[in-house]
Amino acid sequence: MKIGLLSYRGNPYCGGQGIYLTYLANELVKLGHEVHVIVGPPFPLFLDGSVVHQVENLNFFGKKENFLPAAQPFRIFSPLHFYEFAASRFGVFPEIKAFSFRAFFKLRELVKSYRFDILHDNQCLGYGMLLWKTLGIPVVSTIHHPLSIDRATWFENPSSLQQKVKRVLYYPLVMQRIVSNRLDGIITVSRDSARAITEAFGVPPEKIRVVYNGLDGNEFAPVPGLSKKPNNLIFVGNSEDRKKGLLYLLQSLLYLPEEVTLTVVDGGAPQRSFAPLLTEKYRMNHRVHFTGKIGPGELVHLYCRAEIAVVPSLYEGFGFPAAEAMACELPVVACTAGALPEVVGDDGAGILVPPRNAQALAQAIKRLLKDPELRQQMGRAARRRVLDLFTWENAARQMVDVYQEVIDAHR
Repeated sequence: MKIGLLSYRGNPYCGGQGIYLTYLANELVKLGHEVHVIVGPPFPLFLDGSVVHQVENLNFFGKKENFLPAAQPFRIFSPLHFYEFAASRFGVFPEIKAFSFRAFFKLRELVKSYRFDILHDNQCLGYGMLLWKTLGIPVVSTIHHPLSIDRATWFENPSSLQQKVKRVLYYPLVMQRIVSNRLDGIITVSRDSARAITEAFGVPPEKIRVVYNGLDGNEFAPVPGLSKKPNNLIFVGNSEDRKKGLLYLLQSLLYLPEEVTLTVVDGGAPQRSFAPLLTEKYRMNHRVHFTGKIGPGELVHLYCRAEIAVVPSLYEGFGFPAAEAMACELPVVACTAGALPEVVGDDGAGILVPPRNAQALAQAIKRLLKDPELRQQMGRAARRRVLDLFTWENAARQMVDVYQEVIDAHR
């Protein structure tokens, strides 16, 4: 097949969408398919064999000053650039809508040279995608989870009226509902996400296909000879994202002995204030270490040095940190939220507790810290589960089956 794989951001360090794009593209190439990655900045790394077509974005949303293009400042007045600049000043996140239109103009040029069999969007769902369909090529989109969940989680926390208005403007739920119902198919990464997409966007269940994410079991694996740091927990995720549940993990430390420490691997927003303020409030700065952004190799070492991985999320469409830790033979304490029960399973790979419950987290952590043999048993079971169910090769093969089903229906 000739596959057009589109994502408004492509760098694997920018979040789950970049990881998804990178590994899926590489595995599709290994299976013998021709993959064209049409992508916005930050651009992909580590792609092997895909053809990359870059789509410009000046990232006005992330720049509050020095936002004019240095070489050609008047380019800000081109229609899409000016829209992004103006919308971002009001708290709107314009990147996905602008990307969808820019991608259409790029695709219109590319189809003159390449005959794509399918176009696969990675959670953009911008209005411009309705124009993609005029090219006569079937269009599918991966929705990792509906953004209505992110917005609802933000509203759980105390906030001013101004902050509430900004959050309503930030999430383009109406646009994504309209677009998702007009595509040829929707792909998602768990059964729970499929249910949530139907509830939030009204997409019929028969139009949704579930393809679990994968994991590189060679990269995320136990490191021989690396000793454990006693009583050390690890949390991986964007600490500014309220739905990651770090608040409840920090609260759980109050119920645990003083020698229990936490490593927070945060690859999220550059301006972090939520979690550091909480550690000061609870007077536990000496027990919590924030690493900032790190590379995959260092992350694996941190997983392997920890004794328990904690995933206290209030919702996960899949849950990469849980799967990564499991692949490193690390027992997981996670919440019964979103797809985490599907990832952790019920075959001894970890312990599941109710979300928003610091005491339940503490009890599960305490149980594992007291039982080294149970930690080892759970760690081995966790790695087996990942290698059996969550590989990128499996994901790519299932994805090709979905592509073929959509292509056959489109003819």
